[in-house]
Amino acid sequence: MTNMGLDAFHSQDRRQRGERGATLSSILRYRASGGLILIDALCLVFGVWLAGYLRTILFGPTPWALALIALVPIFFLTAFGVRAYDSECLQRPRHAAWQGGKALLLAVCTVILVAFAFQASEDFPRALMLFGTATSFLLITAARYVFVSNLRQIIGGNPFNVMLLHDGESSVPAGKFSAMVPIQGRFDPDVHDPIMYDRLARIIANADRVVIACAPEKRVAWANSLKSANVQAEIFVPELDQLAPLGVSAYADTPTVIVAVGPLGLFDRFVKRLFDLAVSGVAVLALSPLLALIALLVKLDSPGPILFKQVRIGCRNEMFRIWKFRSMFVEGSDSAGHRSASREDDRITRVGRFIRKTSMDELPQLFNVLRGDMSIVGPRPHALGSRAAEKLFWEIDGRYWQRHSVKPGLTGLAQVRGYRGATPFENDLRNRLQADLEYLEHWSIWRDVKIVLMTFRVLSHGNAY
Repeated sequence: MTNMGLDAFHSQDRRQRGERGATLSSILRYRASGGLILIDALCLVFGVWLAGYLRTILFGPTPWALALIALVPIFFLTAFGVRAYDSECLQRPRHAAWQGGKALLLAVCTVILVAFAFQASEDFPRALMLFGTATSFLLITAARYVFVSNLRQIIGGNPFNVMLLHDGESSVPAGKFSAMVPIQGRFDPDVHDPIMYDRLARIIANADRVVIACAPEKRVAWANSLKSANVQAEIFVPELDQLAPLGVSAYADTPTVIVAVGPLGLFDRFVKRLFDLAVSGVAVLALSPLLALIALLVKLDSPGPILFKQVRIGCRNEMFRIWKFRSMFVEGSDSAGHRSASREDDRITRVGRFIRKTSMDELPQLFNVLRGDMSIVGPRPHALGSRAAEKLFWEIDGRYWQRHSVKPGLTGLAQVRGYRGATPFENDLRNRLQADLEYLEHWSIWRDVKIVLMTFRVLSHGNAY
C-alpha cells in the first residue's frame, strides 16, 4: 500500500474511532442524565411519603399523595429551568447537589403560592410541607453528590466526548481521550481561511470538550480560532502546573486553560430550537400562497431558477447553502458575494427590486431554519467574499469569527438597528459586529421575541436594494 493510501486508511480509521467514541459518549450521557432524573424522582417521592406517613401516625390521615401530584411536575419544570441536568451538573458534585436543592425549594414555593392563590392551602398541611421539603432536600442533595462523584463507575465510562487536537511536536497530555486527532496540516490557526474553519468545524462536530496541545507560540492563535467553536475549548499548558491562575480547568490531572464555552446551555438551545420550529413552521403554512406567488413572478420575470443558493458561513464557522428568491439576472448573480448590491444595480430584475426592498427575497430562509442551518434570530450569515472598504470582513476585526458561535439568523439585533445593505466603509462592518456580539452576550428567548416583533418595522428599509 502506498504512503498516500496508508494516510487515507489511517485518517478513515481515526474518523471511525472518533464516531464510535461520540456514539458511546452519547449513550453514557443519556444514562447519566436519566440516572440523575431517576434519583430526583425517587428522593422526592420517598421524602414526601415519609413526611405523610409520620404525620398520619401522629395526627391522622394526610393527603400526601395530593401534595406529591402537585409537587412532582413543578419540580421537574423548575429543575430543567435552573439547568439541574446540564453537563456542568454531571461534572461537579457540589454544583449538582445545589442545583437539585434549589429546584426543590423553588418548586415548593410555587406550590404554596398557587395553593394560597386558589384558597387550597388547607389541602397541604404545614407540617407535611415543612418535613417533606426538609427530608426531600437532604435526600436529593446527598444522592446527587454521591451519584456525580462516582458517575463513571456507575454508568460504565466517561459520558463526555473529549477530543485532543495535537498540533506539531508539543507533548501529549496524560489521560484517555475519546479521540486524538493530529491537526497539523489540516488546520492552521494563523491563517484566516473559511475553508479551514469549515474543516475544523467538521472535525470537532461531535465533541463536548476540545483540548489543544500546541507549541507555546501558537496558543493565542488557537484561542482566537476556537472562540466561535460553540464548545468548551481548552489549551494544554503544562507549565501552569506551578501556577494557579483563575480560569484554569484540568483534564486527567493536567492543567488546561479554558478559552471558550458555547454561549447557550443545553436547555437554552432546546428552547431556542423549539421557538425556531414553531415560528418557521407557522410562517411557512401562513405564507405559502405568498411564497407560491413570488415564485411564479420570479419565473415569469426572467429566465433562470426560482431560488438563488449561496454558500454562507454558519454556526461554528461551518459553511452551508442559504436559500433566497432569485432577484438578479442569472448572468449577473455573484455566488461568492464579492460585489454588494447598489441602489441602481443593473443586475437586479424588476421583481427582484421589489422583493429586495420589502425583504421578501429572504422568505425561503424559513426552510433553512426548519433544516437546522439557521435560526429565526441571530447574526446574519455573510458570503465568503463579503468586503467592507475592499477588505474581507475578518481582516477588519479579529473578533469577527466569534459571531459564529450560534446559528445565523433570519433577522438579528444588527438588522433591527438599521445596520444592513452595502458595506462601503469599515465601520459598516464594525457596527454590525458589535451588535452581534452584544446579542450573544445578553441572549434570552424574550429578547428573540422582541427582535422578531421589531423586525416588522424595518422590513422596508432605505438601505435595502
